[in-house]
Amino acid sequence: MGLFSAPTPLSGRPVHPLAPLNGVIFNNGPTWRDTRRFSLTTLRDFGMGKQGNEQRIQREAHFLLEALRKTHGQPFDPTFLIGCAPCNVISDILFRQHFDYNDKTCLRLMSMFNENFYLLSTGWIQLYNNFSGYLRYLPGSHRKLMKNISEIKDYALERVKDHRDSLEPSCPRDFTDTLLMEMEKEKYSAEPIYTLDNIAVTVADMFFAGTETTSTTLRYGLLILMKYPEVEEKLHEEIDRVIGPNRIPAIKDRLDMPYLDAVVHEIQRFIDLIPSNLPHEATRDTVFRDYIIPKGTVVIPTLDSVLYDSQEFPEPEKFKPEHFLNENGKFKYSDHFKAFSAGKRVCVGEGLARMELFLFMAAILQHFNLKSLVDPKDIDLSPITIGFAKIPPHYKLCVIPRSQV
Repeated sequence: MGLFSAPTPLSGRPVHPLAPLNGVIFNNGPTWRDTRRFSLTTLRDFGMGKQGNEQRIQREAHFLLEALRKTHGQPFDPTFLIGCAPCNVISDILFRQHFDYNDKTCLRLMSMFNENFYLLSTGWIQLYNNFSGYLRYLPGSHRKLMKNISEIKDYALERVKDHRDSLEPSCPRDFTDTLLMEMEKEKYSAEPIYTLDNIAVTVADMFFAGTETTSTTLRYGLLILMKYPEVEEKLHEEIDRVIGPNRIPAIKDRLDMPYLDAVVHEIQRFIDLIPSNLPHEATRDTVFRDYIIPKGTVVIPTLDSVLYDSQEFPEPEKFKPEHFLNENGKFKYSDHFKAFSAGKRVCVGEGLARMELFLFMAAILQHFNLKSLVDPKDIDLSPITIGFAKIPPHYKLCVIPRSQV
C-alpha cells in the first residue's frame, strides 16, 4: 500500500444514479461525515463490539436453532431461514423489533434485500450506472430495483414516524430514537442534517447492509463447508472440545477456537463478497505512488487485489483455512484481510458482523451436521453473477441434529 500526499483524500463517494443522496452508504460531503460519526457512536452505545450485541446474537441463536430443528432433517433453501437471524439482530438495534421467522413483512423485506443485492450485480445495472441519462426511460431491471428501494424506504419511514409519535427523550429505546432526538435538537437550525427523510434513508441503509451481507456470507459459508466435509468435521471437534453440547457459544470462545476463527475469515476472503468495493472519489488533487489523481476522479479500490494476493495467501483460488493459521495451529491475522473495506469508509457494522458470523456459525455446527443433496465433489462454488457482489448459487441442504448421529 502506498502513501498519500494528504490524509484521507479518497474518502468521497461519487453520485450513484440509483442511490439516495443522504444516509450512510452513498452519502457524500459534510452530512455523510456527521451522519457516519453519529451512527458509529450510537451503535457503540447500543453494544457494537460489546456485550450488548453479544447477548442480542446469543438470544437470536436460540430462534435460529429452533427454526432449523423444525426442518426435521428435510431439504430446505437456507436463503430466508438463515437470513432471519441477522435481520432480527439489526432490527432489534434499529427498532427494538423482533420478527417471527414466518412473518410476512420480514420475508418481504428480505426478499427485496436479496433481489436488490442480485440486481446490483447484474450487467444491466452496471451499464445503467454509466448511462443512466439514456437508459432511465427504457424498461429494465433498474425499474424493479428502484421500486424495491422505494418500498424499503417507505417501510423505514413508517417505523421512524411511529417512533417519533411515541418518543420519550429521557429513555431512548433504540438507534432510531437517538436519531430522532438529534433531529429535535436541530429543530431551529437553518440547515438541519437530521430530517425524517434522512433518518429513514440512514435506517434503511443499515437495515439492508446489516441483513444481506451477513446473511449471504453465512449462506455461502454453509455451502463451502458441505463442499469440504473434512473442514466441517474439524470444526465439530473443536466446538465439542471448547464449548460442549449445551452451552451457548460466546465471543470469549474465539481465543480457544483458532480453527473456527480461521474458517470464518477464510470464508470471507474466499467468497470476496464485494470484489470492487464501493466506488470512492478523490476529494482533492492527490499524489499516489507518483501518479496525480485529480479532484473528482472516481477510484475503484478493488478488495480482491488484497484478498487474493498470492504472496500473502498461497493458492488464493483455493479454500484453505490454513491461510489464517500459523505453524502451531494458532490464529494468524493478516493485514491483507480487508473484507470490510478500509479507511474512513470502512463498514460501519464490521464489529457486529464479525461477532454474528462467529457466533451463528458456532451455534449451527454445535447442534447440526450439514448434509448436501449432491456429492461434495459436485458442489459448484462459483457465483451466479459478479458485479457489485458475488452472488452465491441457489441450493438446498439438510441439517441433521447431531444428537441423532
